[in-house]
Amino acid sequence: MPDLPTPQDATEAALFSECWDAVLSYADLCTAGSVAATRLATEAFALGIREARAGESGTPRNAGRRPARLPRIPLLLTAVRTTAAAWETDGQGHKLDPELRLWLNSDKAERYTGPPLHRPLALRGLRDMQEPDAALLWLAEVEALPMSVVARRLGLDPASVSDELDQVRVLFRDRCHRAHLDTPMAAQCRSYARLLDAVTRSPLADTPEDLSRHLARCVECAEAAACLRLHGGGLPAALAGGVIGWGGLAYLERRRRAAEVRLGAGRPDSADADAPPNPGAHKARVVRGGLLVAAVIVSLLALAVSMMPGGTTDDGAAGPTDGSDRQPVAVPSVSEPSTSGRPSATVSPEPSATGSSDLSDDKGPDPEPQGTTSSTARGGDPDPGTSDPATCEVAYDLVNQWPDGFQATVTITTTSALDNWRVAWSFKDGQQVGQMWDASFAQDGSRVTATAADYNKTVPADGSLAFGFLSSWRGKNSPGYDFTLNGHDCTKA
Repeated sequence: MPDLPTPQDATEAALFSECWDAVLSYADLCTAGSVAATRLATEAFALGIREARAGESGTPRNAGRRPARLPRIPLLLTAVRTTAAAWETDGQGHKLDPELRLWLNSDKAERYTGPPLHRPLALRGLRDMQEPDAALLWLAEVEALPMSVVARRLGLDPASVSDELDQVRVLFRDRCHRAHLDTPMAAQCRSYARLLDAVTRSPLADTPEDLSRHLARCVECAEAAACLRLHGGGLPAALAGGVIGWGGLAYLERRRRAAEVRLGAGRPDSADADAPPNPGAHKARVVRGGLLVAAVIVSLLALAVSMMPGGTTDDGAAGPTDGSDRQPVAVPSVSEPSTSGRPSATVSPEPSATGSSDLSDDKGPDPEPQGTTSSTARGGDPDPGTSDPATCEVAYDLVNQWPDGFQATVTITTTSALDNWRVAWSFKDGQQVGQMWDASFAQDGSRVTATAADYNKTVPADGSLAFGFLSSWRGKNSPGYDFTLNGHDCTKA
């Protein structure tokens, strides 16, 4: 099995990390197990990158027109399909999904490798666009990325990227319409071509009954209608099915779920009013709220005692006599369960204060591991850089899961700028990380430590860092907990 290609520079390394998740997601659909999925993704990724580099270094035959080429992610996804077809030919078809094997040996698969004028219309239309325009269309419609993320990836102005996407959709429609007219078709299909163009231009136009019956029988014209009709929400499915082929709609659904998870929607612990109640989480919130209230009360009592005249307390204890204003009052920072499993509360004094107050919880530990905003560094997680301690939030997202493995991503938002980072967390069900991208990793028992790659060490203030990994599991697959960033605890987002 070939190794993943080596990035040529930091820009390409970042592009690799963005594309790998998409490639592995589709490879998982195409195979019968996690090991085969990783192997198929690796071989296809290497093939696709070679093709992309060869296309970028090649000299176009016509100086006035660039060679037809797909943007990077759909190019790599077609490489997955090509590699799967090679496996079927070479006797490795037992590693593939049975339905994919049937598709590879049918006439449907031949459309993607046959004469160019007979290939799916969405594939031809996307290839006929300028690569930046095609990339914008794919990232927004199929990968379902937020416009701010699309703008950042493509170097566009976030304020105008939505308008630019509208223009690109119209451009894609124009390319598909032209390709449809160039397609060799039956006389009946040719007679409906202009009517089909007119009907799909307006969301208010009614489809004549005879055209509707024709679209129900003719696959090519139905595909053309999906590509030409920009309204109605069918464009993503037309793109995914026309470019990827088998499993295009399933891949589209996976990418939409992954995008929702990245945005915080659909996460099991999200505060959704329609979600079933979680008694354990509610109890944890009650305990944390009680600790916070208790810390505030104790601090206020200390303030009142310190301000009493005569410098003495009611029970005769001597107060401060040096005239200094000792006010151990500050916004309390509540520390949730540590590795000892017992919550504690720490009152952080003002710079001039020296007093502190420790509270203990008599109700026992939280029912589930939680993060904390405490800035006390762990002894086992030294800060690898010189940045100030960061307040951070972590989102642990389960992207895919299969009988003996899973894929997950970790996203951490930090309020302080970082010039290097190290993220550590624990598993409680014996999970073992096998592969990681956008970071290097080490695992000691249940504790996993991810260290920044050379190209993503720097994180701006209020910015985020992210990495993904593959891991094995047996019996139960509880999410990671007790996350730290450079030794400082993170709260759950």
